[in-house]
Amino acid sequence: MTQIFGEFNEILSPSQEYLILHFSPSSIPLKQRWRNNGLSADFMAYYFMTFFPGSEDEHHTNRKQAEIKGAVSYIANELLENAMKFNDETSLYPISISLHLHQEKLIFLTTNSIAREKVSNFQAYIQQLITSDTEELYISQLEKNAEDETCTVSGLGILTMINDYLATIGWKFETVEEQPQIITVTTMVQLTI
Repeated sequence: MTQIFGEFNEILSPSQEYLILHFSPSSIPLKQRWRNNGLSADFMAYYFMTFFPGSEDEHHTNRKQAEIKGAVSYIANELLENAMKFNDETSLYPISISLHLHQEKLIFLTTNSIAREKVSNFQAYIQQLITSDTEELYISQLEKNAEDETCTVSGLGILTMINDYLATIGWKFETVEEQPQIITVTTMVQLTI
């Protein structure tokens, strides 16, 4: 079973520069690694800054580098948090995040397993994202979060990527193993640079 939602491009042109991080769920509990997401995201951001060298206009260069670094760090952190938070804890399938540099865009890919019983709710959320005005969804989610004192899931990460960073996002659900059944979800975020 393979299902595609949103702006997911299965055939990517090769990238000369990319970085892939894998997290094995068997070494330490993924929930304990959650605090390292920011460190991993910042590492990716600093690594990719080296591909945006300076120009004669130092102010413009510094501003552009800071924008790219901030975007990479934010998006990578959000993707890692979601992958770890919604990973199927019964599966030993690794979580991965990769970042690919193309001529005019950055492509982030995260893959994690997902519990079969959570797939339909997640796909319903994705359908809502695809078919709704994301700015209205963002405001609605802010209001819900403000009203709910016990709010444990903000629901703002993906919406921020779309609204603030003008990212395009897609998802691919795939059954990668039958016995026991393992379903993965790969999230693709494309960011124009």
